[in-house]
Amino acid sequence: MKELKKDDYQKALSLYNQGIKDFRKGDYEKAVDSFESLMEKYPEEHELVDRAKVYLSICKRGPKKESISLRNLEDYLFYGQMKINQGDFEGALKLLEKALEYKREEAKIYYLMATAYVQSGKQEEGLEFLKKALQKDKTMAVMAQNEPDFEPLWEDKRFKVLVKLA
Repeated sequence: MKELKKDDYQKALSLYNQGIKDFRKGDYEKAVDSFESLMEKYPEEHELVDRAKVYLSICKRGPKKESISLRNLEDYLFYGQMKINQGDFEGALKLLEKALEYKREEAKIYYLMATAYVQSGKQEEGLEFLKKALQKDKTMAVMAQNEPDFEPLWEDKRFKVLVKLA
């Protein structure tokens, strides 16, 4: 039974990663297909489904610019993730710093900050924020192990120790 669950997770992760690749190439139609397929076939994979929803929203919204008013933690997290996806890591970090004012104990904020730092080439800062995220929510270690955005850290011993791969 456990093997089936692990196999399903791997399949869900594969769909998620394909969606991310298509998204980054600007092929939003294919990305939407992957994310919707993930949500339909593996609804029990809550973390992946939540992330897929963020990407779906961005894909469906398209490249238009609009004025936004951020009112709560969820807004800052959503738009912080969006900025990371757009490659605006500095903008993402500013939004996530504001999110900390709402809830300093929210692991997701630190996780996203780690992602932004690593993607901007600042591995040391990324490791530090990943450590903070995992101190607040150890279950994020599984996500970190499979997170394509953390690929620059995969061979780093400190990363392996953090996510217990060493």
